[in-house]
Amino acid sequence: MTYPLCSSKKQPPKSDLARDPQTKYAFERAATRSERRLKQASNTIPWPDVERILVIRLRSIGDTVLATPVLSTLRRELPKAEIDIALEDWVAPLLDDFEGVGIERVGAQPAARLKAAARLKKRRYDVVINLHGGSTSSTLAAATLAEYRLGFSHYRFPRTYTHLYGSPADLWGTDQLHSVEQQLAILGLAGLEVDRSEPTSLPYNVAAEAAISERLGDATRPIALIHPAAAYETKQWPAENFARVAEDLASRGFRVVLVAAPNEVSVLEAVRRAASCEVAAFNDLTLAEVTSLARRAELFVGNDSGIAHIAAAVGTRSVVIFGSSNRLHWRPWTTAPNEIVFEEFACQPCPGDRCRVYGEPRCILSIPISNVTNAIDRVLVHRK
Repeated sequence: MTYPLCSSKKQPPKSDLARDPQTKYAFERAATRSERRLKQASNTIPWPDVERILVIRLRSIGDTVLATPVLSTLRRELPKAEIDIALEDWVAPLLDDFEGVGIERVGAQPAARLKAAARLKKRRYDVVINLHGGSTSSTLAAATLAEYRLGFSHYRFPRTYTHLYGSPADLWGTDQLHSVEQQLAILGLAGLEVDRSEPTSLPYNVAAEAAISERLGDATRPIALIHPAAAYETKQWPAENFARVAEDLASRGFRVVLVAAPNEVSVLEAVRRAASCEVAAFNDLTLAEVTSLARRAELFVGNDSGIAHIAAAVGTRSVVIFGSSNRLHWRPWTTAPNEIVFEEFACQPCPGDRCRVYGEPRCILSIPISNVTNAIDRVLVHRK
């Protein structure tokens, strides 16, 4: 089974889950209990007494990877507690075998989400920590009827939370924050010890390692992994440019490997046609296999995407090309050598679904090939 490597899919209608009679009843009951608890004088969570915790982080690959510092922190600070994370079912395999954390899968369709809400309620969580705050995740949090439900004040359906915090800036003293810092803030504001530099991490999968070994065959040359696709054209550097980078990497002695999702095969083919060097291309890997491939690579080069976050999480040197995205918020979160490459425009960052200023995404299209190859030089300077 394969999984999309980047996702721009729309969420189900926001009202579907909240309108279900049983969920609506739980929703209203949660709101009543929340209001009662918010009126109490003490807002302290008795962490030593907490036995079961649910973290909710729906959406994409990158969001999932960047939630792992929260899981690691909870595991370290509360070693006796059971910890689960609710993820969308297509991305959940990315965290299979994550040490000390259970996975609760949430389907995309309304019926599947209703089932997930009922299942989560039966788990009888003490604490629910919502890391996103959209309509679906807020409704799932409410449906658990957990005694403590944590979120930020800007979340949807705020009445259903028992503990609402103003902003991550309240902890860190600035609003110029990475996604990891924003998510860790909810733990810090709730009274847990947090390390601002907590790394992302991904589990080692034995079966995936074996599958990648078989697919790669002879592995005498170092691997350079390229992900040339992206969810939006405002984040996708031209395929012809990636072909030039592939040629540069091949001249350095790298075995160049391209990776993308099944629906992105046209991008892989465009790079292969434009490149004068040999490149391998995979569009049928599972997320665990992509992780294994990234772990083996000496270098990752690609657009701002979930695959870039996978590469950062496994400690691979990275050069990430940015267009419309918020660079501060989404840059690689890693101690491995890395650089981001971009051209500054006054309209950055933007929603990214289309260019509303120029009619074409000049922010990504105007990045010279030499800027990327020069970044590769710097990232590889200490390579053995």
